[in-house]
This record gives sequence, structure tokens and C-alpha cells, in this order.
Amino acid sequence: MSRPHFRAGVVTVVRGTDGAVMAFERNDVPGQWQLPQGGIEKDESPRTAAWRELEEETGLTESDVALIDEYDGWTVYEWPSGTRDGQRLGQAHRWFFFELRNADVTPRPDGTEFTNWAWMSVDDLIDQVVPFRKPGYRQVLGD
Repeated sequence: MSRPHFRAGVVTVVRGTDGAVMAFERNDVPGQWQLPQGGIEKDESPRTAAWRELEEETGLTESDVALIDEYDGWTVYEWPSGTRDGQRLGQAHRWFFFELRNADVTPRPDGTEFTNWAWMSVDDLIDQVVPFRKPGYRQVLGD
């Protein structure tokens, strides 16, 4: 029997030349924006998971972006009690930073998790992230 735990995952941050970040609107909650994120699969490194999640959710690959940095540490948040998934209490994330290889790159939201995208300032993105994620966004992106 599994014990209560936090799911390990990654968050990907694509920065534009002006410091804006590529934000994505959630399909299930229109008007809620966030960064691409997802779980780390068994026997997968966080770096490999970051590349996989970025491609799955945005269509961006190594030909579109370059991995330039990784946040040194993890951010952790608990899901609100009504949204918990079995024994999972929440998520612990590693953050990865990418930059565009070409200014003309356009992401292709997956249509399942995300329906739209926009360039946003960090402050605007943090304002539009669900409350339980805000501390991690502030910690890593510096509000």
C-alpha cells in the first residue's frame, strides 16, 4: 500500500528576448494560465522529462528552443483537499529554463491541457496562476 506522497515533476519556462515568458491557458479552466509542467516517469531524468513535457504540451523541440538553465532545488505545493489524487498530496517540481533559437517560433498548444498561449510578464503570469501554485512561481521566477 502506498503512503501519502508528492508526485515528482518538472516545469518548463520559455523566455522571450524581452524577459516575457510563454504562458499557456488551461483547457479545463479558461482564463487560468500557467507554465507547461508534468510528471517524471519511472527511469526518466528530470531533464529528459522537461524536454518530453515541453514537446507534448507545446510542440516545441530542440530545433525551436535551447535549454539554458535549471533551478537548483525543488518547489513543492499541496493540492487543495478536494482535488487530491489518491495518496498524492501534491507535487514537487524541478524547473528548467529555455530560450528561443529563433524569434519566429510559435508553440502549438496540445488542445488537451492547453488551448491558447501568450507572452506574459512574470508578474502577470503569477497573478493568473491558481493560488496554491503561486509560492513556487514566486520562489523561482522572483516576484
